[in-house]
Amino acid sequence: MKKAVFLDRDGVINEVLTERVKFVNKPHELYFLPGVPEAIKKLNSFFDFVFVVTNQGGVGLGFMKESQLNKIHDHMIAELKKEGATVHDVVYCPHKPKSGCACRKPNSKLIVDLSKKYDIDLSQSYMVGDTDTDIIAGKKAGTKGVFLGKRDPLADAVFPDLISAADWIIEDAAEK
Repeated sequence: MKKAVFLDRDGVINEVLTERVKFVNKPHELYFLPGVPEAIKKLNSFFDFVFVVTNQGGVGLGFMKESQLNKIHDHMIAELKKEGATVHDVVYCPHKPKSGCACRKPNSKLIVDLSKKYDIDLSQSYMVGDTDTDIIAGKKAGTKGVFLGKRDPLADAVFPDLISAADWIIEDAAEK
């Protein structure tokens, strides 16, 4: 079985609720957070897969169509590729917040579905996010949880950003 890192998108990979952008509704509104391409490139060197797992309630709320969201993800993947970083697949929940669907984090369906599709050993994998719903989804699926921010009592580790988390993730995975 293979190992993977599952990354939340907004607040982990790209800016959200900053002076430059409130929400990403168009490809040109996607700005990588500092060090993200380098961090993903590092993770690519150790893990079989890097995935993006994201709640995108803006689709369900009518702020954008799924076709627009797919263009944003295609743009993100292409821009990362220019930097030598690979995201192997992007999955998302398009439903409104509080819709009760099985795919919206903190539920783990998106992670579990990816693990089945790509033969991933979830116990050897990591979920990285900037909210407790990300960490809970990872834990429900059986991954370790890495929180980006100040603190999260459920997380296995906490870092200020993805580039500083990447080294710990690789070191921790190498110990297994």
